[in-house]
Amino acid sequence: MLFTDFASEGIAGEEPELWTAGPYSFSDELGGFTIRAISGKGTIDDPIVITEEFDSATPTTLVIRTERIALANPSEDVGILFYLRVQAINGSGHPWIEFEFELQEQLHVPSDYGDGLSFYQPGDKTGMIHSTGFREFNDDFEPYDRMVFRGGQVDPGANATFEFPVADFTPKRTFYLVQDPRIPSS
Repeated sequence: MLFTDFASEGIAGEEPELWTAGPYSFSDELGGFTIRAISGKGTIDDPIVITEEFDSATPTTLVIRTERIALANPSEDVGILFYLRVQAINGSGHPWIEFEFELQEQLHVPSDYGDGLSFYQPGDKTGMIHSTGFREFNDDFEPYDRMVFRGGQVDPGANATFEFPVADFTPKRTFYLVQDPRIPSS
Protein backbone atom coordinates (compact mmCIF):
# COMPACT_ATOMS: atom_id res chain seq x y z
CA MET A 1 0.00 0.00 0.00
CA LEU A 2 1.32 3.45 -0.90
CA PHE A 3 0.91 6.34 1.52
CA THR A 4 1.68 9.87 0.40
CA ASP A 5 1.00 13.37 1.57
CA PHE A 6 1.00 15.41 -1.59
CA ALA A 7 2.51 18.86 -1.75
CA SER A 8 4.01 20.87 -4.58
CA GLU A 9 7.62 20.00 -5.31
CA GLY A 10 10.24 22.26 -6.81
CA ILE A 11 8.30 25.52 -6.46
CA ALA A 12 10.02 28.16 -4.32
CA GLY A 13 8.32 28.52 -0.95
CA GLU A 14 6.31 25.31 -1.36
CA GLU A 15 6.67 22.17 0.74
CA PRO A 16 8.39 19.13 -0.82
CA GLU A 17 6.47 15.91 -1.38
CA LEU A 18 6.42 13.87 1.82
CA TRP A 19 6.03 10.10 1.76
CA THR A 20 4.53 8.85 5.03
CA ALA A 21 4.85 5.46 6.73
CA GLY A 22 4.45 4.67 10.41
CA PRO A 23 5.10 7.78 12.53
CA TYR A 24 7.63 9.13 9.98
CA SER A 25 7.64 11.05 6.72
CA PHE A 26 10.44 10.78 4.17
CA SER A 27 11.61 13.21 1.49
CA ASP A 28 14.06 13.22 -1.42
CA GLU A 29 14.09 17.04 -1.41
CA LEU A 30 17.91 17.29 -1.25
CA GLY A 31 18.22 15.54 -4.62
CA GLY A 32 20.33 12.83 -6.24
CA PHE A 33 17.64 10.15 -5.96
CA THR A 34 13.89 9.80 -6.27
CA ILE A 35 11.50 8.06 -3.91
CA ARG A 36 9.27 5.74 -5.96
CA ALA A 37 7.15 4.06 -3.25
CA ILE A 38 6.78 3.60 0.50
CA SER A 39 4.81 1.33 2.82
CA GLY A 40 4.87 -0.27 6.26
CA LYS A 41 4.57 0.65 9.91
CA GLY A 42 8.20 0.25 11.01
CA THR A 43 7.82 -2.94 13.05
CA ILE A 44 10.03 -5.99 12.57
CA ASP A 45 7.09 -7.81 10.94
CA ASP A 46 6.02 -4.78 8.86
CA PRO A 47 9.16 -2.67 8.23
CA ILE A 48 9.02 0.67 6.50
CA VAL A 49 9.87 -0.22 2.89
CA ILE A 50 11.12 2.67 0.81
CA THR A 51 11.92 2.24 -2.88
CA GLU A 52 14.45 4.75 -4.21
CA GLU A 53 16.02 5.22 -7.62
CA PHE A 54 19.55 6.64 -7.63
CA ASP A 55 20.44 8.58 -10.78
CA SER A 56 24.09 9.08 -9.82
CA ALA A 57 26.78 7.35 -7.78
CA THR A 58 27.28 10.21 -5.34
CA PRO A 59 26.20 10.54 -1.70
CA THR A 60 22.55 11.54 -1.27
CA THR A 61 20.53 12.40 1.81
CA LEU A 62 17.10 11.11 2.78
CA VAL A 63 15.27 13.59 5.03
CA ILE A 64 13.26 11.91 7.81
CA ARG A 65 10.68 13.77 9.88
CA THR A 66 8.37 12.88 12.75
CA GLU A 67 5.88 14.77 14.88
CA ARG A 68 6.58 12.65 17.94
CA ILE A 69 9.45 13.14 20.34
CA ALA A 70 11.07 10.23 22.17
CA LEU A 71 9.06 9.36 25.27
CA ALA A 72 10.49 8.83 28.75
CA ASN A 73 8.91 5.35 28.72
CA PRO A 74 9.55 3.98 25.24
CA SER A 75 7.92 0.56 25.81
CA GLU A 76 4.72 1.54 23.98
CA ASP A 77 6.28 3.84 21.37
CA VAL A 78 6.84 1.94 18.11
CA GLY A 79 8.75 4.94 16.74
CA ILE A 80 11.68 4.62 19.17
CA LEU A 81 13.06 1.63 17.26
CA PHE A 82 11.92 1.20 13.70
CA TYR A 83 12.91 -1.19 10.97
CA LEU A 84 13.78 0.15 7.55
CA ARG A 85 14.11 -1.69 4.24
CA VAL A 86 15.67 0.41 1.47
CA GLN A 87 15.09 -0.95 -2.02
CA ALA A 88 17.75 0.86 -4.06
CA ILE A 89 17.50 0.92 -7.86
CA ASN A 90 20.81 1.58 -9.60
CA GLY A 91 20.03 4.19 -12.26
CA SER A 92 23.54 5.66 -12.10
CA GLY A 93 25.06 3.91 -15.13
CA HIS A 94 27.92 2.57 -12.94
CA PRO A 95 28.21 -0.68 -10.97
CA TRP A 96 28.06 -0.32 -7.19
CA ILE A 97 30.66 -2.30 -5.22
CA GLU A 98 29.73 -0.95 -1.76
CA PHE A 99 26.86 0.97 -0.22
CA GLU A 100 27.18 3.12 2.93
CA PHE A 101 24.50 4.53 5.22
CA GLU A 102 25.15 7.23 7.82
CA LEU A 103 22.71 8.72 10.32
CA GLN A 104 22.91 12.44 11.11
CA GLU A 105 20.88 14.46 13.60
CA GLN A 106 22.23 17.67 12.02
CA LEU A 107 22.83 17.83 8.28
CA HIS A 108 26.54 17.35 7.40
CA VAL A 109 27.45 16.67 11.06
CA PRO A 110 28.37 13.06 11.95
CA SER A 111 26.12 11.46 14.53
CA ASP A 112 27.79 10.75 17.87
CA TYR A 113 26.89 8.65 20.88
CA GLY A 114 24.96 11.41 22.64
CA ASP A 115 22.55 12.47 19.88
CA GLY A 116 20.04 9.62 20.21
CA LEU A 117 20.40 8.14 16.71
CA SER A 118 22.01 4.83 15.84
CA PHE A 119 21.66 1.61 13.92
CA TYR A 120 20.51 0.11 17.26
CA GLN A 121 23.96 0.57 18.78
CA PRO A 122 23.28 -0.76 22.29
CA GLY A 123 21.14 -3.71 21.23
CA ASP A 124 21.70 -7.17 19.80
CA LYS A 125 21.29 -6.82 16.03
CA THR A 126 21.74 -10.54 15.29
CA GLY A 127 19.56 -11.39 12.31
CA MET A 128 18.28 -7.80 11.91
CA ILE A 129 20.63 -6.57 9.18
CA HIS A 130 20.33 -8.02 5.67
CA SER A 131 21.13 -7.15 2.08
CA THR A 132 20.50 -8.59 -1.34
CA GLY A 133 23.45 -7.67 -3.52
CA PHE A 134 26.04 -7.58 -0.71
CA ARG A 135 27.20 -10.44 1.54
CA GLU A 136 28.59 -8.55 4.54
CA PHE A 137 28.43 -5.29 6.45
CA ASN A 138 30.55 -3.33 8.91
CA ASP A 139 29.08 -0.88 11.35
CA ASP A 140 31.12 1.94 12.86
CA PHE A 141 29.67 3.72 15.86
CA GLU A 142 32.11 6.32 17.03
CA PRO A 143 32.58 9.14 16.24
CA TYR A 144 29.65 8.57 13.83
CA ASP A 145 26.93 6.04 13.04
CA ARG A 146 27.80 4.39 9.72
CA MET A 147 27.12 1.05 8.15
CA VAL A 148 28.91 -0.14 4.99
CA PHE A 149 27.69 -3.09 2.91
CA ARG A 150 30.42 -4.96 0.95
CA GLY A 151 31.13 -8.17 -0.88
CA GLY A 152 28.93 -7.82 -3.91
CA GLN A 153 28.07 -5.77 -6.94
CA VAL A 154 24.91 -4.08 -8.18
CA ASP A 155 25.01 -3.47 -11.92
CA PRO A 156 23.31 -0.52 -13.67
CA GLY A 157 19.58 -1.16 -13.94
CA ALA A 158 19.65 -3.74 -11.12
CA ASN A 159 18.64 -3.21 -7.52
CA ALA A 160 19.71 -4.10 -4.00
CA THR A 161 17.77 -4.29 -0.76
CA PHE A 162 19.10 -3.21 2.64
CA GLU A 163 17.32 -4.00 5.91
CA PHE A 164 18.33 -2.58 9.28
CA PRO A 165 16.98 -1.16 12.55
CA VAL A 166 17.16 2.54 13.42
CA ALA A 167 17.04 3.64 17.06
CA ASP A 168 15.52 7.12 17.25
CA PHE A 169 15.87 8.61 20.73
CA THR A 170 16.66 12.06 19.33
CA PRO A 171 14.72 15.06 20.60
CA LYS A 172 14.80 16.47 17.04
CA ARG A 173 11.82 16.18 14.70
CA THR A 174 14.04 16.03 11.60
CA PHE A 175 17.07 13.84 11.00
CA TYR A 176 18.95 12.47 8.01
CA LEU A 177 20.12 9.25 6.41
CA VAL A 178 23.08 9.76 4.07
CA GLN A 179 23.20 7.06 1.38
CA ASP A 180 26.41 6.53 -0.57
CA PRO A 181 26.53 4.02 -3.45
CA ARG A 182 30.21 3.41 -4.19
CA ILE A 183 31.71 2.58 -7.59
CA PRO A 184 35.05 1.02 -8.49
CA SER A 185 37.93 3.49 -8.60
CA SER A 186 39.87 3.67 -11.82
